[in-house]
Amino acid sequence: MSYMIPKISAIITTYNAQSTIQRTINSLNNQEGINDLFNLEIIIIDDCSIDNTTNIITENKLDYISTNKNTGGPNKGRNIGLKKSTGNYICIVDHDDEWHPNKLKTILPFLEKAPIITSGYINKDLKNNRESIITNTPSSNNYLFFDKNSTFLNKLLRNGKGQNTYLGSIIYSSKLKHIEFEETYGMVDYDWLLRLFHEQTSIEICQPLYTRYVEGINLSLNETYRLNDYNYSIQFVKSLQSNYPKEVASSIKKINGSLARYYYLTNKMSQARKYFLKSNINLKTVFYIITTFVGAKIVKRYFNVFG
Repeated sequence: MSYMIPKISAIITTYNAQSTIQRTINSLNNQEGINDLFNLEIIIIDDCSIDNTTNIITENKLDYISTNKNTGGPNKGRNIGLKKSTGNYICIVDHDDEWHPNKLKTILPFLEKAPIITSGYINKDLKNNRESIITNTPSSNNYLFFDKNSTFLNKLLRNGKGQNTYLGSIIYSSKLKHIEFEETYGMVDYDWLLRLFHEQTSIEICQPLYTRYVEGINLSLNETYRLNDYNYSIQFVKSLQSNYPKEVASSIKKINGSLARYYYLTNKMSQARKYFLKSNINLKTVFYIITTFVGAKIVKRYFNVFG
């Protein structure tokens, strides 16, 4: 009986990525074991780039799909890619991600153990010339197994613990590809993570298998993005209220706390106080509220506000 090697679909969404897309494509094409241990399907969806991105893609003898008009975020393209994908497993790739050569080869033995596999990654801050490894402490087998709904509940409670689930680290079974991304705002993925991990077991491989590059403009500091993320996240978690009432109540307070800290960081102190008062009221929150009047500069200098 012949062994059918798995097919992995990598969905890349691009927009004005001429400075990074070649590195991303190279990192996928240079995967150890490609066409031997697995087949790789590369699906590229471009959100109407106005630079040289699409020329670079075609120079690599790759096709791309256009969204026909700019959608303002990657989610429309991701959904197009999900519909087009034919692999047994799916990866979502940002246009500046760089896979390490052993990424898929390392993940391969785990694909039959759980429907969702994640890994650690390297976070490369180009603006501040800093590099950090994001990963959990491994077990003796260099991976952690998460029971059914474990990661879902951690993400719903927004406790910052448990499995690393940054989007570029995830590979998952095509049986879950019907779970699509929101297109109301086109860039929020918190609800997608919750829907993906709901009622599922999962595994984290505790080593960095790709590099995430962070450049000058951080989307998390963009007010439009933060408000879109806030509104859609609140709306979505409320839809879970009947099954997870305590968890949803806690989640809503933490979502408010996150927006409050954003406004604190960006010196919009009246807004910060408004959302702190809707969050968990504890000594730390009271401290933040007091320092919205005086002392915030010192706090931001010596403490990680989002930590």
